[in-house]
Formats: sequence, structure tokens, C-alpha cells
Amino acid sequence: MKKLLSAFLVIALSAGICFAASPEKKAEKAANNWLELLDNKDYARSYDESSSLFKASVQKDGWIRTCGSLRDMLGAAKSRKLVSATRQSKMQGAPDGEYVILVYKTQFKKKSDAQEIVVPMLDRDGKWRISGYHID
Repeated sequence: MKKLLSAFLVIALSAGICFAASPEKKAEKAANNWLELLDNKDYARSYDESSSLFKASVQKDGWIRTCGSLRDMLGAAKSRKLVSATRQSKMQGAPDGEYVILVYKTQFKKKSDAQEIVVPMLDRDGKWRISGYHID
């Protein structure tokens, strides 16, 4: 019975390890949740949910104004598709750490061929949070 239980635990643990989300998937989930805040015009909360690195370089009131202006100019997001996810440990102008550069092909109401670049990082609290955002 002990051998059977031990074998079951080994199989269960192995399966858990195999099905654990990759850093890219965790970063993508964090980015999608954060982008949803932007899509819902909840810019203050998007700031609050950002990484410590982001907050150290961007003022909250400036972020809210910039996002509001930008999203008014672009209109609502109509579709968004992830086209690449690249893991990095070094980013220019940022401390070494765990980053994932996510590139989305996004269609806004007033701009049909946009590209959003979202950079989640593994923050000091162990959570994936957004450290950078750019729209082309």
C-alpha cells in the first residue's frame, strides 16, 4: 500500500510540474488582465497594478492623462492577438530580472493596424506585473 501511495504521489507531482504555467504564460495572463483595465478606461487601477519599476518611472496622474488622451485618439480596442512572446533577463535601462516582451496585433476603432508591446516582469513580490507599454 505504501508503494502504491508513493507511486501515486510521484505521478501526481510529476503531472503538476508538467502542467505548471510557463513564465511566458503567467506574463501573458498578467498582461491580458492589465490590458483589460486599459480597455475599460480604468487607468488608475492599471497604474496601481503595474510593477514597482513602472511606478518609479511614471507619475500616476501623468499616466492617467496620457492613457485617456491616447485611448480617446485610438478609440476602443476591437480585437487583440498575441503574435510573439520573448523572455529576457536584461532590458536596456532596467535592472536584470525576469521579463517577457509580448507583442500584440491590435485593432482599435480608429486605428486598424496597431501593435501593442507590453512588458511584464516578475516583480519583487513574486507576481508578474507590467513594467512597460508602447503602441506603434
